[in-house]
Amino acid sequence: MSEQIHGALERPLVRVRSLARHFQTSVESLEVLTDVNLQVPQGTTVAITGESGCGKSTLLALVGGLDRPTAGSVFVGETEVTGLEETGLSKYRSRDVGFIFQFHFLLKDFTALENVIIPGMLGNFTGRSLRERGRQLLSEVGLEKRMSAWPVELSGGERQRVAVARSLINDPLLLLADEPTGNLDERNAGNVEDMLFSLVQRHRRTMIVVTHDQGLAGRADTRFLLSGGILRSE
Repeated sequence: MSEQIHGALERPLVRVRSLARHFQTSVESLEVLTDVNLQVPQGTTVAITGESGCGKSTLLALVGGLDRPTAGSVFVGETEVTGLEETGLSKYRSRDVGFIFQFHFLLKDFTALENVIIPGMLGNFTGRSLRERGRQLLSEVGLEKRMSAWPVELSGGERQRVAVARSLINDPLLLLADEPTGNLDERNAGNVEDMLFSLVQRHRRTMIVVTHDQGLAGRADTRFLLSGGILRSE
């Protein structure tokens, strides 16, 4: 974790200012986000809901440094994410952010443990300490007996648990979850929700989650609705 971020505890961890994202097609400019403002205190959870296509995933991608805005800025701690060049963005994504997507994106030729530790090879852990941390995280998500299993041998819920463990391997300050239970049945979705919020609290992480699931959104400390390109408090 960067000293810059540790020195910014008096400010919100995430600050989004006048963020806009327009996409140019052959016939028109699509204004997905027009004027988004958001502050997320460190150690809290935020849920963003809204209709399909309203820009929830786009907003998460901008905060995570996976996309660049048309206008506006994103700060995480003292780092202006929107001002970073490609090398800086790569370091930011691997060091400070953990991503959880609707689909697990596990590599089929690697075991559960290997899938968890792969991002750590570019992060703050190496060798034995990295594998130990991977084992610890898999134990925390209830997969201590499935570490050597291949993705094809895991259930949908188990694969998503591996993905959650993977998101924490580099000890990020910020977790970004895009429909983390959207591909699961009701029982598995509930189990993953319980586990996810428990881990966030235990590791004192900050999390932004975008979701259609009102039950999941209701577990967050703060809720917002994204509509018409603008974020509104619920």
